[in-house]
Amino acid sequence: MTVELGLDTFGDLTLDDDGAPEPAARVIRHLVDQAVLADSVGVDFIGVGEHHRPDFAVSAPDVVLAGMATRTKRIRLGSAVTVLSSDDPIRVFERFSTIDALSNGRAEVVLGRGSFTESFPLFGFDLRDYEVLFAEKLDLFTKLLDEGPVSWQGSTRPPLVDQEVWPRTESGRLTTWIAVGGSPQSVVRAASYRLPLMLAIIGGPAQRFAPFADLYRRALDEAGSPHLPVAVHSPGHVAETDDLALEQLFGHFKANRDRIGAERGWPPMTTDEFVSEVRSGALYVGSPETVARKIASTVQALGLSRFDLKYANGPMPHSQLMRSIELYGTQVVPRVRELLAEG
Repeated sequence: MTVELGLDTFGDLTLDDDGAPEPAARVIRHLVDQAVLADSVGVDFIGVGEHHRPDFAVSAPDVVLAGMATRTKRIRLGSAVTVLSSDDPIRVFERFSTIDALSNGRAEVVLGRGSFTESFPLFGFDLRDYEVLFAEKLDLFTKLLDEGPVSWQGSTRPPLVDQEVWPRTESGRLTTWIAVGGSPQSVVRAASYRLPLMLAIIGGPAQRFAPFADLYRRALDEAGSPHLPVAVHSPGHVAETDDLALEQLFGHFKANRDRIGAERGWPPMTTDEFVSEVRSGALYVGSPETVARKIASTVQALGLSRFDLKYANGPMPHSQLMRSIELYGTQVVPRVRELLAEG
């Protein structure tokens, strides 16, 4: 089984090695350094998320990706995710086709609705239009992918008639995924547009998402489409040993989870809950061997074409993130491929 192995980050604001908060500007520069390291150790993809809140440094992932494009050679670069509902599909296409040019064809865009809603009031959108905004903007974006004159009409923007959009990609097609969090309707929609599927699994065992992967493939069959890639995005951390990985991650993961939980009415995360997610849930945490075995198991269970590890989770220092990336590329990635080859 051939599988691509990538990394994702939301650009969480981090602490330095002495425990002092780092400014967003430094965190953004660190992200570019992290991409350079990932490129050098053989990671296939790096994705940068979009947020508009004080605990994340990245509100314009495409700009960060453009910076990464100028300093990397082979790694593919994409979003994780682009919140299409509160953006303009034409501008999204223009920005990512520009990244594609800067990177010699390595750009990808992962479209989704996101799990945060701060961008809606920020950009003047009504949350009551949540569903129709995504549906119409996705429909327009998929027409842009043909890279020809576009005619389109809907309720969320003025119509287009034979409109040209520039720049076009050299390959003639911008690689585009749809990210879903477990909604059957979203899975079927991805299949209906014949776009690859990215499953965001952030809690519970990955195997419970097998029905969604199966539904996606059945929907493609019914549409007469060949099977397309299915990927998973899940959080984790790699260190030299299992104990060290858990020790390094727990406090930072809990800080991030509890801050978001306080906004959404979740109880504080307990040590038992954290350990349970590591042992049998969606946290890929441990030594290279432990993480590789868990990834390989997920790849086999869901028939994946790609697995992306969300390596930044809370204010973990840049130095620890860099070590995690190094171990992921040099030890986890080749070990996953060995395990899959062994069956």
